[in-house]
Amino acid sequence: MGEEGQVKVLKDSIERRSRVMMVVPLLRVLALVATATATIAMALNKEAHTFVVATVGNTPVKLTLTAKFQHNPANVMFVIANGVATLHSLLMLSLCFVSNKYDLKGLRSVTVATLDMMMIALVSGAATATVFMGELARHGNSHARWNKICNNFERYCNQGSGAIAASYIGILFLMIVFVVNIFKREQLNTIKNSMCA
Repeated sequence: MGEEGQVKVLKDSIERRSRVMMVVPLLRVLALVATATATIAMALNKEAHTFVVATVGNTPVKLTLTAKFQHNPANVMFVIANGVATLHSLLMLSLCFVSNKYDLKGLRSVTVATLDMMMIALVSGAATATVFMGELARHGNSHARWNKICNNFERYCNQGSGAIAASYIGILFLMIVFVVNIFKREQLNTIKNSMCA
């Protein structure tokens, strides 16, 4: 390949990289919004109901039951995992705008890809555990004699379902960012190898 061909390949790669560099921050902002929404929706998830359980004479005996996200360890893990993913997205957004002169021999892109993969695993594990507990809340388990609670705490269950949906949307955006970063790194390696040949 002549010198003109190498210059053309380099210009094309710079143009493609600039387009990718504009897409990645947008995807990170979307992931940040989705995980922050999931965190806030689940952290504020609380509903209380008062039930009459007996009548003594003419006086009803009332019992107030409260459903909070803190009552379920899976929901607590969900809030923590999505909160960490939100902070991760915020940190990675700030790194998107820092110059590449702080990149030590490609170490930054490998570290970012590894951290992205860890966030995907953390958030998907927490979301899956919360989905399992939500399924029990909606339908119960007659074999284990676990009663469903969503017939009494409908708003609580619906808000939890919305938080789970937002979390899975955040996972989707994190996965897209991860794939884009891997392809970007592969293209840079291909360009470097073609220039060395």
